[in-house]
Amino acid sequence: MLITFIAAYLLVSIGIGLYAARRVHNTADYAVAGRNLPLYIVVATTFATWFGSELVLGVSAVFVEEGLGGVVEDPFGAGMCLILVGLFFAYKLYKKNLITIGDYYRLRYGRAVELLCSIIIIFSYLGWVAAQVSALGLVFHLLTGGALSIVAGMVLGTVIVLIYTLFGGMWSVAITDLVQMIVICVGLLAIAWFAGNLAGGADKVIDYAVTEGKLQFFPQDADLKTWLFFFAAAITMMLGSIPQQDVFQRVMSSKDENVARLGPIIGGSLYILFAFIPMFVVTAAVLVMPEETKALIADDPQKILPTLVMGHMPVVLQIAFFGALLSAIMSTASATMLAPSTSFVENVLRNIKPGMTDAQTLKAMRVTVVVFTLCVLVYAISMQDSSIYEMVAGAYQVPLVGAFVPLVFGLYWKRATTQGALLAVVSGLGVWLTFVFMPGWGEAFPQQLAGLLGAFAGMVFGSLAPQYIANEHEDVVHYQGSAE
Repeated sequence: MLITFIAAYLLVSIGIGLYAARRVHNTADYAVAGRNLPLYIVVATTFATWFGSELVLGVSAVFVEEGLGGVVEDPFGAGMCLILVGLFFAYKLYKKNLITIGDYYRLRYGRAVELLCSIIIIFSYLGWVAAQVSALGLVFHLLTGGALSIVAGMVLGTVIVLIYTLFGGMWSVAITDLVQMIVICVGLLAIAWFAGNLAGGADKVIDYAVTEGKLQFFPQDADLKTWLFFFAAAITMMLGSIPQQDVFQRVMSSKDENVARLGPIIGGSLYILFAFIPMFVVTAAVLVMPEETKALIADDPQKILPTLVMGHMPVVLQIAFFGALLSAIMSTASATMLAPSTSFVENVLRNIKPGMTDAQTLKAMRVTVVVFTLCVLVYAISMQDSSIYEMVAGAYQVPLVGAFVPLVFGLYWKRATTQGALLAVVSGLGVWLTFVFMPGWGEAFPQQLAGLLGAFAGMVFGSLAPQYIANEHEDVVHYQGSAE
């Protein structure tokens, strides 16, 4: 019965995605939904894109071991990223009428910075999308009682998401995200209510979390080093996610600048709020099945929630849980398949092959979605032993040190130059890589913070020093969506 309902839900998701694909007639329709999305859909697609496997499985796994202090990166940093985008970036970027975040770098600094930052952004998606693919494999493996291997589950889940993303682009992603957000919210609330009852009441679960110190957020009696690493973890996704194409796509898909601003703010706030539900459920699991939980923490804490649901809840709630989980994973996977593919075509391929028509660009985006998805699938299979949380968290260090500073300074500092931006990228990545590969350096000082400071220094020095590299500004193509 469980598998039947889940299969039906997957088919409905594909159907909704393919139905939405009828709206796609050109590049703007495919990449940014023709800039026609209303507020409720922008909120839904922002929330659903962020609410992925790392939150349901990864965050809950880290929380049960380390408490709130261990998940400062996600959900708190991730949610704040969306709020910051809405407050400081959305309005300014929306007014420029662009397709990709890479277009901004070309407009502000020229093609060299565009290429460098776009490659950085594209590369960063490998870990995030691979995390979703890995989660799909785990879910299908659990659903079939082990009959389907994790690798086979990865392949099946990837194909399902690819079908509607390939044809419908941002329109399909946005509409399916709306449905998936509803399923996520309703499903997780039902699970939390039942889990609380199993544990003896919500008050008992919360009291246990307080007693065990799980709700302690800030480091206690910590030295400077501990605070530095805590701060670095907080800003990794908070700032590193800002120069990301999936975030930018939701801003640019909005029907006007007010929607572009409010959508991320509301979506980010809802994300942080609902992030507490998996943490509540996993705490309840410790009370309901203490011995099993202890064993799973030692083996794979990501399996705690599925084990609780499968072993202690009725079929209806099993359907709700796996429906919510699959919705969370698929909504994130679809967005993160589309975003880097769009960036590659618009900001890399069009520089290699200028003069592409709109029809050729649209075709290239679809082909790139397939190629990128295959690359991610191979990468996810090779990274099976990595935790979902670590895969996601690690993905954002690269744009943090390489792409964040040129974006912020370009928008808010008139004296920022092409030379400064190039030096920011080179010095940020260079310092970060040094701390990554030099033995002991990354343990003594946070590598992502070192890289960010290097990028700041590079931008300021490069912009104020004598300009040996000409300051460039390049025009961008302004695509128009189909009339509604």
